Amino acid sequence: MGERSPPPAGRRTRLVSSLVLGQRACEVALDPERGALEWTEQPQPRGGRESCAVPISEIIAVEETEIDKKQSNSGKWQKMAKPHAFTVHYAKRVHNHRWRCKDVTFWCINEQLCNQWMHALRELLDLQTSRPKHLLVYINPYGGKKQGEKIYEQKVAPLFSLASISTDVIVTERANHARDNLLEVNLEKYDGVVCVGGDGMFNEVMHGLIGRTQKDSGIDQNNPKAPLVQCNIRIGIIPAGSTDCVCYSTVGINDPVTSALHIIVGDTQPLDVSSVHHHDTLLKYFVSLLGYGFYGDILKDSEGKRWMGPVRYDLSGFKTFLSHHYYEGTISLLPASHAVGSPRDKKHCRSGCHICKQSKQQLEIEQKKNGGEIKGDDEGEWKVIRGKFLAINTANISCACPRSPKGLAPAAHLADGSADLILVRKCSRFNFLRYLIRHTNRDDQFDFSFVEVYRIKKFQFTSKHLEDGDCDAKKMQKNRFGHFCRDHPACCCLPPSSTWNCDGETLDCSTIEVMVHCQLMKLFARGIERNSTLEVIQRQLC
Repeated sequence: MGERSPPPAGRRTRLVSSLVLGQRACEVALDPERGALEWTEQPQPRGGRESCAVPISEIIAVEETEIDKKQSNSGKWQKMAKPHAFTVHYAKRVHNHRWRCKDVTFWCINEQLCNQWMHALRELLDLQTSRPKHLLVYINPYGGKKQGEKIYEQKVAPLFSLASISTDVIVTERANHARDNLLEVNLEKYDGVVCVGGDGMFNEVMHGLIGRTQKDSGIDQNNPKAPLVQCNIRIGIIPAGSTDCVCYSTVGINDPVTSALHIIVGDTQPLDVSSVHHHDTLLKYFVSLLGYGFYGDILKDSEGKRWMGPVRYDLSGFKTFLSHHYYEGTISLLPASHAVGSPRDKKHCRSGCHICKQSKQQLEIEQKKNGGEIKGDDEGEWKVIRGKFLAINTANISCACPRSPKGLAPAAHLADGSADLILVRKCSRFNFLRYLIRHTNRDDQFDFSFVEVYRIKKFQFTSKHLEDGDCDAKKMQKNRFGHFCRDHPACCCLPPSSTWNCDGETLDCSTIEVMVHCQLMKLFARGIERNSTLEVIQRQLC
């Protein structure tokens, strides 16, 4: 769950007044102890009364309402000599994790009372210290349907302005513009960084912030065993890309207004990040998917079809499925012994996740036992797996998206210091299709004899052709031509290795080392709220 400001001091007393809402009188209460603004309509002769409540932590702004002559002369105000009013703007849950900015206006004839209410509300809002006041915003004008600038200007900027958040906006002009800028910009004057775009834009900002933090802390990122320093500045994601997997997996919906409201109220969600190294060289960081085989081949094939837009993934996916390539290699994995739970326990990561909290505590205990750093055999027992694989997928998070609401790893957690490693061994096309279909329904996608899943904190992979010391593709083809043609009669060559799909970017290196870094990043999010929590809040809010 996102960080919450401490409750108001006990000396702040409950404020209760009789005000007018619409055409009806109501009792309005501001309760600092409960942290809520509540109002109840006075009983009506022919009906009951309606009660509503808004958490102070989800109030966006309070402002005095201008009263024009037409309003003051209207029938409902004819009994009020000099009406005064204030409006409360707040975040309201609508449906399917979607939030909207709503408002309620209260009227009274006493100017002093009106000012007292505005002052009391603003004073409580000032205590919400986790809220940002100054943000650095990067907009990708080319991502997704090229609507980034329009989405920000029409849907997000007005909300930031309402919440009195100042912004410095940079429209990126090239690849890695945001990453390079973050390595030099003065971050001390900002309370957070917002990226408007897809997963690629988030990836740029993430690399920039992690790189900047390690640079400032004197950490060598090329050392795969280096303990990385946590980035304290939060990232906000305004979805405007093709899939927006990171946003969907941490908020529950890809909606710019919802994400903007989570940023405004100052929610905080820690996030694990994994590093990918080749020997002593850092290749990339990733937060969602690292895929070899099927998903790597899709990405590689789709790169030449960017002009088609998002539909290129469907075409490349169909082509890759028909080719049905498998790859041989060796995987060495280190199980996440500290992690609470397993990849198949169906315990989904939700707001305020106790599994993430307990796993982090257990990891800290392990590190303290080893003098603050885990080395060599003290890490635990490694497991070695060799075989032929259609897909090797590592998921830090569920990797859910609108097309696959459960994601590749439904029980993966956002901040438990582990990742789920999914191995799909060589099987028939029909069985592989059955496996893929289960990403879109409620069936257990790991319930196949050819699928294995492990919760890990490290793993290494080496392609078979590199193990054999044979890097000559032509010689490889010649040696294995007969074997290959029996398995793939429709094809004429077998690629010796696949490409890694690292959060939507290609990595051509077949030998890699991956390590999960617990809660390295922070997002402006609170995790996906549980249905039971939503039901309670929906009953409370108007």
